[in-house]
Amino acid sequence: MLIPACNAQARIGQIISQLRERSLDVVVVDDGSEDETATTAQRLGAKVIRHPRNLGKGMALRTGFEYVLKSKYDGAITLDADGQHDPSHIPLFLKVAEGADLVIGSRMDAREGMPWPRVLSNRLTSVVISALTNTKVRDSQCGYRLIKREVMERVKLDTTRFQTESELLIKGLKANFRLGWVPINTVYEEERSLINPVLDTIRFMILAFRALFW
Repeated sequence: MLIPACNAQARIGQIISQLRERSLDVVVVDDGSEDETATTAQRLGAKVIRHPRNLGKGMALRTGFEYVLKSKYDGAITLDADGQHDPSHIPLFLKVAEGADLVIGSRMDAREGMPWPRVLSNRLTSVVISALTNTKVRDSQCGYRLIKREVMERVKLDTTRFQTESELLIKGLKANFRLGWVPINTVYEEERSLINPVLDTIRFMILAFRALFW
């Protein structure tokens, strides 16, 4: 299990405890947190890799992928540190991965409680990526993913922020990796999104333009 985290002290403990109860190895990439995220994760038995300053979610994922490739693992399941992703879905990801290389959670199948700005943003980016890859993409923004080792080896990532997950999806599909989906429920409470609606939209638009030439 791979968790990119920044100032996630409030929820990281519960997430790691749920994963460790399932006897899963947990790697937390602490992306420049100013709270006790790293200390809490270490205390609960997670492997912690720390960025001395915030480099972005995409860079945290890339650091995690580098660790996976240097290890014995055949891949990783990524999930966010804000408690939105239910670990009980993990067996479904593993089942779908029997016929897929990249498996993504789809919140569009059960989006009750999902804030409408996120629904609209997700629909827009999913339509764009579907057009770029000639593949039906249900949920382009979900961070709950199973990524096999070969995908990490062959897909070279350049971005460092929230657009990295879109970059991985686009490049993976263009490289003919098999895509699978798991319908998931997502818990939305009062957490504040770290996404900057202006900057991250611009970053995605730049990524989409560059993808025309891949």
